Amino acid sequence: MKWFLLALIALLFWSGSDFFSKVGSKPDDKLSHWKMVMAVGFVMGLHAAYEVVFAGVPISLDIIIAYLPASFLYILSMAIGYIGLRYIELSVSSPICNSSGAMSALMCFFILHERMEPIQTVAVAVICFGVLLLGIVSYTEDDEKRALRQAKSEVKYTKSLIAVLIPVIYCLIDAAGTFADSILLKTLNEESANVAYEFTFLAMGIVSAIYVLIIKREPLTRERDLPKLIGGICETIGQFAYVFALAAYAIGAAPVISAYCVASVVWSRIFLKEKLSWKHYLAIAITVVGIVLLGIYEGISGEA
Repeated sequence: MKWFLLALIALLFWSGSDFFSKVGSKPDDKLSHWKMVMAVGFVMGLHAAYEVVFAGVPISLDIIIAYLPASFLYILSMAIGYIGLRYIELSVSSPICNSSGAMSALMCFFILHERMEPIQTVAVAVICFGVLLLGIVSYTEDDEKRALRQAKSEVKYTKSLIAVLIPVIYCLIDAAGTFADSILLKTLNEESANVAYEFTFLAMGIVSAIYVLIIKREPLTRERDLPKLIGGICETIGQFAYVFALAAYAIGAAPVISAYCVASVVWSRIFLKEKLSWKHYLAIAITVVGIVLLGIYEGISGEA
């Protein structure tokens, strides 16, 4: 059951990345997304160096440049996602962001004219419906009811179209990255591509550090910025476990890992005191069902 342990590690650490990134993204910290990119970039850079030196993963400037389109889209989506965490509950943001697999499937269908299997079609339809419903519920919620359910939350949020749109934009850009993956990985080694992505993230981390520490002269504090570093560590460990879990038993691991946003919702409810309406939870449940169905399909196709 090694695959199951690895899948649980990926689920726990990716949901942990969501949680600690949220904790480190205070509404009054206008540079929080830059700091998150800095933290994740340096952690991923260390992991990439380990992979090259100790695991012998081949890497070159040509590989980094060849994989740059996917790397750029992934990093851009994550930076936008970090911005969004300042404006919306993690309970709402995580399920929307985690729906990018459905969007990438639609891109492959419409652009590459790839065939969609029945279970994949159903999963994509369910996810799209769930995300749309979640957005409508969040934006149309009565202000008094919103204030009442947020009474015990650490942060109060006001109704805003941009708050709903940011995770949707993340979803679309991340899906574009996955779409680019499907093309680029036909000619690139997957391990080398992952190292190229991490080194590119390191470069962006260095740029972010220069912007935050030198240009903006923003000091880092343990209380506000340590969660960002922990989030970066969780993101990297989750990615590492994800790769090996799928390699060990994709058909079992994929559905488990795809449900990590459920754990994110649980952590936000317990530790951040986020409380949603039953309409929110219904929309989230619908979205998660679609995500797990899509994960099952990915596992089946991966085994094939």
